[in-house]
Amino acid sequence: MVKCIYIIRHCEAQGQSSAASLTEEGFHQAEDLADFFADKKIDRIIASPFSRAIQTIEPLSNRGNIEIEIDERLSERILSTTDLPDWYEKLQATFTNMELKFEGGESSNEAMKRIVHVVEETLKSDVEHTIIVSHGNIITLLLKHYNSDVDFQVWTHLSNPDVFQLSVKDYEVSLEHIWE
Repeated sequence: MVKCIYIIRHCEAQGQSSAASLTEEGFHQAEDLADFFADKKIDRIIASPFSRAIQTIEPLSNRGNIEIEIDERLSERILSTTDLPDWYEKLQATFTNMELKFEGGESSNEAMKRIVHVVEETLKSDVEHTIIVSHGNIITLLLKHYNSDVDFQVWTHLSNPDVFQLSVKDYEVSLEHIWE
């Protein structure tokens, strides 16, 4: 049996807060995303509790009558609870030093661990086709877990939305970027 997990980065949003909604364009992108998955079998949807992640997958959820399960572990990674004017450089540094963390934040390894647990639990379940909706930084860390070549530059090239397919057959993992 092949297990397939689609990893989706949310559509264009109005901001970074957990309550930030999709933009008008983001809502159109969510419909396009639902169209993209129209011919794919989906058994389960798991999403970050952030509004933009839920709104990204609602059109597909509604079309397929599939409940959206909320998992806090899919929340975006917290870089710091203090304002970091040089956040971009600090974020980049966390991809080089995976243990580096800033005040109130979590290291790359800590964030990676929580999203990997969601994926591992999904792979152990009886469900064959799952969608996971989350955020760019933590998704990049998940990709890095399965492909050590993934780095900060991969994060800079993600789109909103973006989709990766993680497939597992006979303990062999393959990862493919499938959104254009």
